[in-house]
Amino acid sequence: MAWLTPFNKPLNDWRGRSVWLVGASSGIGLACAKDLHAQGAKVCVSARQADLLQQFADQHPGSLALPLDVTDKQAMQAAAQHLSAAHGLDVVVYCAGVYQPQRATQYHLASMEQHMAVNYHGALYLLDAVLPMLLTQGRGHLSLVSSVAGYRGLPQSLAYGPSKAALTHLAEALYLDLQDSGIGVSVINPGFVETPLTAQNKFTMPALITSEQAAQHILQGWRDGLFEIHFPKRFTRWLQLLRILPYRWYFSLVRRATGL
Repeated sequence: MAWLTPFNKPLNDWRGRSVWLVGASSGIGLACAKDLHAQGAKVCVSARQADLLQQFADQHPGSLALPLDVTDKQAMQAAAQHLSAAHGLDVVVYCAGVYQPQRATQYHLASMEQHMAVNYHGALYLLDAVLPMLLTQGRGHLSLVSSVAGYRGLPQSLAYGPSKAALTHLAEALYLDLQDSGIGVSVINPGFVETPLTAQNKFTMPALITSEQAAQHILQGWRDGLFEIHFPKRFTRWLQLLRILPYRWYFSLVRRATGL
C-alpha cells in the first residue's frame, strides 16, 4: 500500500557517497561524521572552528574540512562550489545551531536575531548554494536538524523554539516541492542530547542521550527512508501527543510539568 512506502529513497550504502555536514565541529554533527566515515562515506565537515575540523580531517583519511560561518552567504556559496568539484554532492546535512535559554521576562533582541541567523537563515543560504546543483543532477538528499522544541511553544525556548519551528516548516515544504525531483528530504527532531549546547541547561533533561546514540538514530532513520527522524521515542512521542492538544489543556500541562 502507498502509505507504507518510504518517504525517501533509503540510504543504506554509504561507500563512496559524498556527505556534507554543516555544523559538525562537535555534538550531533561530529558524531554523524564519524559514523558516516566509518561506513565509507566521503565526508566533508564545516563549521567556524577550523582547528576542530582539521583535527577530524587528520584523524579520518579522505575527509575534507571546509571552515565557514553559516551566516556568510558568500562563504557558503564558495564552499559548495569547492565541495562539488572536489568530492561531489550526494547528501547535505544542516546541523549548525545555537541555543541560549530565554524567557520573555528577560527578552534580548540580539539573542533572538542570532538564533534566527544561525538556526534558520544559515539553512536558507545552504539551500541557495546546493539546490541548483542537486536539481541539475536529479538526485541527492537534504537533511535539516531541527528539534522537538519546534513542535510547540515551551518555557525557556523563546529564541530557540521559533527558529526550529521555522526549520521544520521549511523541511515540510521542501519535501512537498522536491518529492518528484529525485531529491530526498528529511527533518531530524532530537529530544535532549548531551552536547555543548544542552550543557547550559540547569534542569533535569528527561531521556537524555549521547551524541553517539543520536547519530545511530539518525543513520537508522536514513536507512528507513523516513521524513521525520525523532528520538528517543520514549520522550518524543509524548511531545508529539502534546502537539494535538487544545491550547487550554496544553498550556496547563506544560505549566504543571515545568513549574513555570
